[in-house]
Amino acid sequence: MPKGYVIGRAKVSNATLWAVYAAKASEVIKQYGGTPIVRGGQMTVAEGEGRARNVIIEFKDFEMAKAYANSPEYAAARKEREGAGEIDLVVVEGL
Repeated sequence: MPKGYVIGRAKVSNATLWAVYAAKASEVIKQYGGTPIVRGGQMTVAEGEGRARNVIIEFKDFEMAKAYANSPEYAAARKEREGAGEIDLVVVEGL
């Protein structure tokens, strides 16, 4: 069964608020069996519009990745992010 991934591209405008969100989201990631494989780090835009903060979280399958992204626990973490920046978040199935 293919793995599932949550991919986020973010622009952080308030690092303090973002850190609170990230800590709570990290707890939820563990709860749903996710493994961060990209979290920040160096990046360069090769084409199109990029954002400075990029995250890829791997889950055992697409359904578990969706369950994480749509969970009430993640919704609570997301509330902590309000006013801290912008994010695009997608759930994708691997090969």
